[in-house]
Amino acid sequence: MPPTSASRARLSGDAVARFARDLAALADPDDHLLIAVSGGPDSVALLLLAHAARGDRCSAATVDHGLRPESASEAAWVASLCAARGIPHATLSGPLPDRAGRTANLSARARALRYRLLAERADAIGARHIATAHHADDQAETLIMRLNRGAGVAGLAGVRATSGRIVRPLLGWRHAELVALCAAQGIDPVDDPSNVSDRYDRARLRKNLAAIDWLDIDRVAASAAAMGDADDAIGWMVDRLAAELCHRDTAGVTLDVPDDLPFELRRRLVERCVTAIDAMASLRGGALAAAVRTLESGRPAMLCDVLAQPAHAGGTGRQWRFTMAPPRRSA
Repeated sequence: MPPTSASRARLSGDAVARFARDLAALADPDDHLLIAVSGGPDSVALLLLAHAARGDRCSAATVDHGLRPESASEAAWVASLCAARGIPHATLSGPLPDRAGRTANLSARARALRYRLLAERADAIGARHIATAHHADDQAETLIMRLNRGAGVAGLAGVRATSGRIVRPLLGWRHAELVALCAAQGIDPVDDPSNVSDRYDRARLRKNLAAIDWLDIDRVAASAAAMGDADDAIGWMVDRLAAELCHRDTAGVTLDVPDDLPFELRRRLVERCVTAIDAMASLRGGALAAAVRTLESGRPAMLCDVLAQPAHAGGTGRQWRFTMAPPRRSA
């Protein structure tokens, strides 16, 4: 049940001030904020803190994916919680896309639907930003999962504090803090069984991490933030190199490749050239690195529907040419 008005007074002023500082680093104080609320303790805590910090400059939305029988009642619970506090709320739903990029993975499709519906709702109410409840424990789980997959700098940056219009002001907060905040308000949040189901890699990892007493989640999150800064620095350099080294014409893109250009910059410039030709190209890190190695050996490589091949180069360095691959002949 939603909390009584008396229980609302227990929201800590220190917590609100801390949240207001975290949010101000990501969004202008005058911006209207759309809060994505699933009904779990993290998103409910985000809702309470945002409403306390922003007042009528925040609204809420819940996406009902329709994937579990309980989802409709959970969305209704969030709606009643918002109504009790005078927070505008909308329940959003729609058909799942057949694919998200190049994958038919259910989680990816649900995520694509969720962010599309939230963006449409934000546009409709004039909200500049969409806030989600990713926190420090999420960050640690993400970093460890990506380490286990051999991720590079960009992957090890983890969950970013900003991504387009998405802001994540709780990345410096622990899950236990958010649970305690809800409890202090007399709120019993929604319990999503997928968070503890061994069917999901993240849930299994979460259980294992809970048994490790020496892991400092805050330090892990700080490392992810540092990797994010490094990724931004590399991206800044790639922007400038692309303007100098990538040459677009009507048929494709030519990349000048200096001999002393570090591999990571080559890799990112190749990615930039491919997506300039095929904006829908979905490039996996391992495949992209392998393609760069192939080009370095003087052989052509395929990246999605883009053909990359060595081109004539004069003087020092070399050139790589990127064009759409010819249509495949049917059998």
